Amino acid sequence: MCTVNMAGRKWLEELKSWQRGKMPCMLMACFTVTMALFANPVVGDSVQTVADSNWTVILQGQWMLVFYAPWCPACQQIKADWEEFGKRSEALGISVGKVDVTQQPGLSGRFLVTTLPTIFHANDGSFRRYLSSRAVEDFQSYVVDKKWEAVEPVPEWKSPSSFVMTMMSGLFRLSVWIRQIHSYLTETLGIPVWGSYLIFALVTLVTGLLLGLILVLIADCICPSRPRRRDRKSEVEVKEDGSEGDIEDTLTEERQLSDAENESAKLSGEEESTGEEVLPSEGEAGAADMQMPEGASESMVRKRKPQGAEPNET
Repeated sequence: MCTVNMAGRKWLEELKSWQRGKMPCMLMACFTVTMALFANPVVGDSVQTVADSNWTVILQGQWMLVFYAPWCPACQQIKADWEEFGKRSEALGISVGKVDVTQQPGLSGRFLVTTLPTIFHANDGSFRRYLSSRAVEDFQSYVVDKKWEAVEPVPEWKSPSSFVMTMMSGLFRLSVWIRQIHSYLTETLGIPVWGSYLIFALVTLVTGLLLGLILVLIADCICPSRPRRRDRKSEVEVKEDGSEGDIEDTLTEERQLSDAENESAKLSGEEESTGEEVLPSEGEAGAADMQMPEGASESMVRKRKPQGAEPNET
Protein backbone atom coordinates (compact mmCIF):
# COMPACT_ATOMS: atom_id res chain seq x y z
CA MET A 1 0.00 0.00 0.00
CA CYS A 2 2.83 2.37 0.77
CA THR A 3 4.43 1.68 -2.59
CA VAL A 4 1.18 2.51 -4.42
CA ASN A 5 0.75 5.75 -2.52
CA MET A 6 4.29 6.85 -3.29
CA ALA A 7 3.80 6.14 -7.04
CA GLY A 8 0.56 8.11 -7.09
CA ARG A 9 2.09 11.07 -5.36
CA LYS A 10 4.98 11.09 -7.81
CA TRP A 11 2.62 11.05 -10.80
CA LEU A 12 0.60 13.96 -9.41
CA GLU A 13 3.72 16.00 -8.86
CA GLU A 14 4.86 15.42 -12.47
CA LEU A 15 1.44 16.42 -13.78
CA LYS A 16 1.47 19.63 -11.77
CA SER A 17 4.92 20.54 -13.03
CA TRP A 18 3.89 19.90 -16.64
CA GLN A 19 0.82 22.08 -16.25
CA ARG A 20 2.89 24.88 -14.77
CA GLY A 21 5.25 24.86 -17.74
CA LYS A 22 2.87 24.13 -20.64
CA MET A 23 -0.28 26.07 -19.78
CA PRO A 24 1.23 29.56 -20.17
CA CYS A 25 2.67 28.54 -23.54
CA MET A 26 -0.71 27.29 -24.73
CA LEU A 27 -2.47 30.45 -23.59
CA MET A 28 0.13 32.58 -25.33
CA ALA A 29 -0.32 30.61 -28.55
CA CYS A 30 -4.12 31.05 -28.50
CA PHE A 31 -3.80 34.76 -27.85
CA THR A 32 -1.33 35.15 -30.74
CA VAL A 33 -3.63 33.34 -33.19
CA THR A 34 -6.60 35.46 -32.12
CA MET A 35 -4.70 38.69 -32.60
CA ALA A 36 -3.51 37.54 -36.00
CA LEU A 37 -7.06 36.84 -37.11
CA PHE A 38 -8.26 40.29 -36.02
CA ALA A 39 -5.23 42.00 -37.56
CA ASN A 40 -5.67 40.23 -40.93
CA PRO A 41 -9.42 39.75 -41.51
CA VAL A 42 -10.71 37.26 -44.05
CA VAL A 43 -11.17 38.71 -47.51
CA GLY A 44 -14.70 37.36 -47.73
CA ASP A 45 -15.77 39.64 -44.86
CA SER A 46 -14.63 42.80 -46.70
CA VAL A 47 -16.52 41.94 -49.89
CA GLN A 48 -20.16 41.34 -48.99
CA THR A 49 -22.23 38.73 -50.80
CA VAL A 50 -25.50 40.18 -52.07
CA ALA A 51 -28.47 37.89 -52.74
CA ASP A 52 -32.20 38.10 -53.46
CA SER A 53 -32.92 38.05 -49.75
CA ASN A 54 -30.80 41.08 -48.81
CA TRP A 55 -30.35 43.09 -52.00
CA THR A 56 -32.32 46.04 -50.60
CA VAL A 57 -29.32 47.00 -48.43
CA ILE A 58 -27.68 48.54 -51.50
CA LEU A 59 -30.50 51.12 -51.72
CA GLN A 60 -28.93 52.97 -48.80
CA GLY A 61 -25.45 54.46 -48.78
CA GLN A 62 -22.75 54.17 -51.43
CA TRP A 63 -22.00 50.80 -52.98
CA MET A 64 -19.87 49.18 -55.66
CA LEU A 65 -21.39 45.92 -56.87
CA VAL A 66 -19.92 43.38 -59.30
CA PHE A 67 -21.82 40.61 -61.10
CA TYR A 68 -19.67 37.59 -61.90
CA ALA A 69 -19.74 33.87 -62.63
CA PRO A 70 -17.22 31.23 -61.52
CA TRP A 71 -16.73 30.00 -65.08
CA CYS A 72 -16.05 33.49 -66.51
CA PRO A 73 -12.31 34.08 -67.33
CA ALA A 74 -12.65 37.89 -67.24
CA CYS A 75 -14.26 37.65 -63.79
CA GLN A 76 -11.31 35.62 -62.54
CA GLN A 77 -8.90 38.29 -63.81
CA ILE A 78 -10.45 41.09 -61.73
CA LYS A 79 -11.02 38.93 -58.66
CA ALA A 80 -7.78 39.95 -56.93
CA ASP A 81 -8.30 43.67 -57.66
CA TRP A 82 -11.86 43.52 -56.41
CA GLU A 83 -10.81 41.83 -53.17
CA GLU A 84 -8.11 44.45 -52.63
CA PHE A 85 -10.70 47.16 -53.30
CA GLY A 86 -12.91 45.51 -50.69
CA LYS A 87 -10.10 45.79 -48.12
CA ARG A 88 -9.92 49.52 -48.75
CA SER A 89 -13.68 50.03 -48.67
CA GLU A 90 -13.84 50.90 -44.98
CA ALA A 91 -11.24 53.67 -45.36
CA LEU A 92 -13.08 54.99 -48.44
CA GLY A 93 -16.45 55.01 -46.70
CA ILE A 94 -18.04 52.71 -49.25
CA SER A 95 -19.48 49.20 -49.26
CA VAL A 96 -18.27 46.62 -51.78
CA GLY A 97 -20.40 43.67 -52.82
CA LYS A 98 -20.53 40.80 -55.29
CA VAL A 99 -23.30 38.75 -56.90
CA ASP A 100 -22.90 35.25 -58.34
CA VAL A 101 -25.31 35.16 -61.29
CA THR A 102 -25.36 31.35 -61.26
CA GLN A 103 -26.76 31.40 -57.73
CA GLN A 104 -28.84 34.59 -57.99
CA PRO A 105 -30.60 34.66 -61.40
CA GLY A 106 -33.29 36.96 -60.02
CA LEU A 107 -30.77 39.72 -59.28
CA SER A 108 -29.17 39.38 -62.70
CA GLY A 109 -32.61 39.92 -64.22
CA ARG A 110 -33.39 42.80 -61.88
CA PHE A 111 -30.22 44.62 -62.98
CA LEU A 112 -30.61 43.36 -66.58
CA VAL A 113 -27.10 41.92 -66.68
CA THR A 114 -26.17 40.66 -70.17
CA THR A 115 -22.35 40.69 -70.00
CA LEU A 116 -19.85 39.56 -67.37
CA PRO A 117 -18.34 41.03 -65.36
CA THR A 118 -20.76 43.93 -64.87
CA ILE A 119 -20.08 46.59 -62.22
CA PHE A 120 -22.63 49.05 -60.82
CA HIS A 121 -22.20 52.07 -58.58
CA ALA A 122 -25.11 52.84 -56.26
CA ASN A 123 -25.64 56.01 -54.24
CA ASP A 124 -28.81 56.12 -52.14
CA GLY A 125 -30.82 54.13 -54.68
CA SER A 126 -29.42 55.88 -57.79
CA PHE A 127 -27.58 53.36 -59.98
CA ARG A 128 -24.85 53.98 -62.55
CA ARG A 129 -22.96 51.45 -64.62
CA TYR A 130 -19.18 51.45 -64.24
CA LEU A 131 -17.45 51.35 -67.64
CA SER A 132 -13.90 52.45 -66.78
CA SER A 133 -10.76 50.39 -66.28
CA ARG A 134 -10.95 47.43 -63.90
CA ALA A 135 -7.91 48.06 -61.72
CA VAL A 136 -8.04 48.72 -57.99
CA GLU A 137 -6.60 52.22 -58.42
CA ASP A 138 -9.31 53.06 -60.96
CA PHE A 139 -12.00 51.77 -58.60
CA GLN A 140 -10.60 53.95 -55.82
CA SER A 141 -10.32 57.11 -57.93
CA TYR A 142 -13.85 56.57 -59.26
CA VAL A 143 -15.13 56.86 -55.69
CA VAL A 144 -12.68 59.38 -54.20
CA ASP A 145 -12.76 61.82 -57.14
CA LYS A 146 -16.53 61.33 -57.55
CA LYS A 147 -16.26 60.48 -61.21
CA TRP A 148 -19.62 58.78 -60.94
CA GLU A 149 -21.31 62.20 -60.87
CA ALA A 150 -20.43 62.69 -64.55
CA VAL A 151 -22.13 59.41 -65.52
CA GLU A 152 -25.81 59.39 -66.47
CA PRO A 153 -27.83 57.32 -63.97
CA VAL A 154 -29.98 54.42 -65.00
CA PRO A 155 -33.52 55.52 -66.12
CA GLU A 156 -36.28 55.27 -63.58
CA TRP A 157 -38.09 52.43 -65.37
CA LYS A 158 -34.83 50.41 -65.51
CA SER A 159 -34.05 50.97 -61.85
CA PRO A 160 -33.77 47.66 -59.92
CA SER A 161 -36.54 48.77 -57.56
CA SER A 162 -39.04 49.57 -60.35
CA PHE A 163 -42.06 47.42 -61.20
CA VAL A 164 -40.70 46.51 -64.65
CA MET A 165 -37.42 45.20 -63.28
CA THR A 166 -39.26 43.32 -60.55
CA MET A 167 -41.24 41.49 -63.24
CA MET A 168 -38.03 40.89 -65.16
CA SER A 169 -36.50 39.34 -62.04
CA GLY A 170 -39.44 36.97 -61.78
CA LEU A 171 -39.04 35.96 -65.44
CA PHE A 172 -35.35 35.19 -64.94
CA ARG A 173 -36.12 33.03 -61.90
CA LEU A 174 -38.88 31.28 -63.83
CA SER A 175 -36.54 30.52 -66.75
CA VAL A 176 -33.96 28.99 -64.42
CA TRP A 177 -36.65 26.94 -62.71
CA ILE A 178 -37.95 25.65 -66.05
CA ARG A 179 -34.40 24.74 -67.12
CA GLN A 180 -33.88 22.80 -63.91
CA ILE A 181 -37.14 20.90 -64.44
CA HIS A 182 -36.15 20.15 -68.04
CA SER A 183 -32.80 18.78 -66.88
CA TYR A 184 -34.52 16.66 -64.25
CA LEU A 185 -36.99 15.21 -66.79
CA THR A 186 -34.40 14.45 -69.45
CA GLU A 187 -31.41 13.40 -67.35
CA THR A 188 -32.87 11.89 -64.17
CA LEU A 189 -36.13 10.40 -65.47
CA GLY A 190 -34.82 9.65 -68.97
CA ILE A 191 -37.71 11.32 -70.81
CA PRO A 192 -36.90 12.32 -74.43
CA VAL A 193 -36.40 15.97 -75.20
CA TRP A 194 -39.55 16.13 -77.34
CA GLY A 195 -41.49 14.55 -74.47
CA SER A 196 -40.27 17.25 -72.11
CA TYR A 197 -41.32 19.96 -74.57
CA LEU A 198 -44.74 18.31 -74.92
CA ILE A 199 -45.22 18.30 -71.16
CA PHE A 200 -44.35 22.00 -70.98
CA ALA A 201 -46.80 22.78 -73.82
CA LEU A 202 -49.65 20.93 -72.09
CA VAL A 203 -48.91 22.61 -68.77
CA THR A 204 -48.87 26.01 -70.49
CA LEU A 205 -52.22 25.30 -72.20
CA VAL A 206 -53.92 24.13 -69.02
CA THR A 207 -52.52 27.07 -67.06
CA GLY A 208 -53.84 29.52 -69.66
CA LEU A 209 -57.32 27.98 -69.56
CA LEU A 210 -57.41 28.12 -65.76
CA LEU A 211 -56.25 31.73 -65.71
CA GLY A 212 -58.87 32.68 -68.31
CA LEU A 213 -61.60 31.00 -66.27
CA ILE A 214 -60.45 32.79 -63.13
CA LEU A 215 -60.47 36.15 -64.93
CA VAL A 216 -64.00 35.55 -66.21
CA LEU A 217 -65.22 34.70 -62.71
CA ILE A 218 -63.54 37.79 -61.29
CA ALA A 219 -65.14 39.96 -63.99
CA ASP A 220 -68.58 38.51 -63.20
CA CYS A 221 -68.09 39.20 -59.51
CA ILE A 222 -66.95 42.78 -60.10
CA CYS A 223 -69.46 43.68 -62.83
CA PRO A 224 -72.45 41.30 -62.55
CA SER A 225 -75.12 41.33 -65.26
CA ARG A 226 -78.29 43.20 -64.22
CA PRO A 227 -81.58 41.21 -64.37
CA ARG A 228 -84.39 42.62 -66.52
CA ARG A 229 -87.28 44.04 -64.52
CA ARG A 230 -90.91 43.12 -65.28
CA ASP A 231 -92.00 46.76 -65.18
CA ARG A 232 -89.70 47.70 -67.99
CA LYS A 233 -90.81 44.67 -69.93
CA SER A 234 -94.50 45.61 -69.53
CA GLU A 235 -93.77 49.17 -70.63
CA VAL A 236 -92.04 47.89 -73.71
CA GLU A 237 -94.98 45.63 -74.48
CA VAL A 238 -97.45 48.54 -74.07
CA LYS A 239 -95.37 50.66 -76.40
CA GLU A 240 -95.30 47.87 -78.94
CA ASP A 241 -99.10 47.47 -78.71
CA GLY A 242 -99.60 51.23 -79.16
CA SER A 243 -97.36 51.30 -82.18
CA GLU A 244 -99.30 48.42 -83.76
CA GLY A 245 -102.59 50.31 -83.20
CA ASP A 246 -101.18 53.42 -84.85
CA ILE A 247 -100.08 51.37 -87.82
CA GLU A 248 -103.60 49.90 -88.16
CA ASP A 249 -105.21 53.37 -87.99
CA THR A 250 -102.88 54.64 -90.67
CA LEU A 251 -103.66 51.68 -92.91
CA THR A 252 -107.41 52.27 -92.39
CA GLU A 253 -107.12 55.93 -93.35
CA GLU A 254 -105.14 55.05 -96.45
CA ARG A 255 -107.77 52.53 -97.46
CA GLN A 256 -110.58 55.10 -97.00
CA LEU A 257 -108.69 57.63 -99.09
CA SER A 258 -108.11 55.10 -101.85
CA ASP A 259 -111.80 54.11 -101.83
CA ALA A 260 -112.86 57.79 -102.10
CA GLU A 261 -110.48 58.30 -105.02
CA ASN A 262 -111.88 55.24 -106.77
CA GLU A 263 -115.47 56.47 -106.30
CA SER A 264 -114.64 59.94 -107.64
CA ALA A 265 -112.93 58.34 -110.63
CA LYS A 266 -116.04 56.24 -111.33
CA LEU A 267 -118.34 59.27 -111.09
CA SER A 268 -116.24 61.29 -113.50
CA GLY A 269 -116.27 58.40 -115.98
CA GLU A 270 -120.03 58.15 -115.89
CA GLU A 271 -120.41 61.90 -116.44
CA GLU A 272 -118.16 61.81 -119.46
CA SER A 273 -120.09 58.89 -120.95
CA THR A 274 -123.52 60.62 -120.59
CA GLY A 275 -122.19 63.97 -121.87
CA GLU A 276 -123.44 65.80 -118.86
CA GLU A 277 -121.35 68.37 -117.29
CA VAL A 278 -121.46 69.33 -113.68
CA LEU A 279 -122.10 73.03 -113.41
CA PRO A 280 -120.04 74.89 -110.89
CA SER A 281 -121.62 76.69 -108.02
CA GLU A 282 -122.16 80.42 -108.03
CA GLY A 283 -119.14 81.13 -105.87
CA GLU A 284 -116.90 78.94 -108.02
CA ALA A 285 -118.23 80.48 -111.19
CA GLY A 286 -117.63 83.99 -109.90
CA ALA A 287 -114.12 83.13 -108.92
CA ALA A 288 -113.46 81.57 -112.32
CA ASP A 289 -114.79 84.64 -114.11
CA MET A 290 -112.59 86.88 -112.05
CA GLN A 291 -109.47 84.83 -112.84
CA MET A 292 -110.16 84.24 -116.56
CA PRO A 293 -109.92 86.98 -119.19
CA GLU A 294 -112.96 88.24 -121.06
CA GLY A 295 -112.26 86.35 -124.26
CA ALA A 296 -111.87 83.11 -122.42
CA SER A 297 -115.22 83.54 -120.64
CA GLU A 298 -117.09 84.21 -123.90
CA SER A 299 -115.60 81.13 -125.51
CA MET A 300 -116.67 79.06 -122.54
CA VAL A 301 -120.28 80.37 -122.90
CA ARG A 302 -120.25 79.53 -126.58
CA LYS A 303 -119.08 76.03 -125.79
CA ARG A 304 -121.79 75.48 -123.26
CA LYS A 305 -124.69 76.48 -125.55
CA PRO A 306 -124.54 73.57 -128.02
CA GLN A 307 -124.59 71.06 -125.18
CA GLY A 308 -128.30 71.70 -124.45
CA ALA A 309 -131.04 70.35 -126.83
CA GLU A 310 -132.79 73.14 -128.79
CA PRO A 311 -136.63 72.94 -129.11
CA ASN A 312 -138.03 72.19 -132.57
CA GLU A 313 -139.82 75.04 -134.24
CA THR A 314 -143.43 74.38 -135.10
